[in-house]
Amino acid sequence: MSNLKHAFPEKTEEEREKIAREFYHLFTDTFIETIKLISMSKKQVAKRGLADVTYLNELIDKGHNIHILAGHQFNWEFANLSYAANLKIPFVGVYAPIGSKIFDRIFYRTRSRNGTVLISNREFTSKMHTVFTQQYILALAADQNPNKLARSYWVNFMGRPAPFVMGPGKGAVKNNTAAVYVGFHRVRRGYYEFKTFPITENGAAHTPEELTVLYKRALEKVIRENPSNYLWSHRRWRHEWKPEYGPVLDQ
Repeated sequence: MSNLKHAFPEKTEEEREKIAREFYHLFTDTFIETIKLISMSKKQVAKRGLADVTYLNELIDKGHNIHILAGHQFNWEFANLSYAANLKIPFVGVYAPIGSKIFDRIFYRTRSRNGTVLISNREFTSKMHTVFTQQYILALAADQNPNKLARSYWVNFMGRPAPFVMGPGKGAVKNNTAAVYVGFHRVRRGYYEFKTFPITENGAAHTPEELTVLYKRALEKVIRENPSNYLWSHRRWRHEWKPEYGPVLDQ
């Protein structure tokens, strides 16, 4: 409720409570769906998660490497399997290992079964050079809270400063990748559509700060269109901005 008050100060308390109730329904459904994905057939996955890959495959045909930037919308597990099954080049995902080794193995197999190349966030720096020797698509949930606040981009997110990780913007500029935003839409219970929105075809034509702001605006747009379908249990504004962190972008 604190997050929703920050994000939607113009809404009434009753409106925010309605969003919260809907969020908890979606959160619970996502948990159950994720367990079901372990045994769900590829045919059922393809039926329930429709990925828009037309623009991505056009970029691939032009020879681009691509950064897919997304937010923590439901259901990201469907999105991973749906995109990996329909793209012409390796689909690389960065993931956080689960504490339980048994569950980590189960979910690793589930998430990689359609060809996703999974790299642990602990090993990304050391392994990325071997993975990126050929044309690739890298998928990133770029709305994570950074570990080091002074080494972050502080951006006006939903009306309040929030830190954004630097890696996605810097990587797109350094490697001159195309960048796209993927939004998640829940059609009905257990069925999703994933749509691709262009950000740039030439990352090097921008600064990392500019790309971070463009990503943030795309994220805000999909959140405002469907407020309950975002991970509001994530404490996005738990850190306060300080002048020594640098300017707040997009005020």
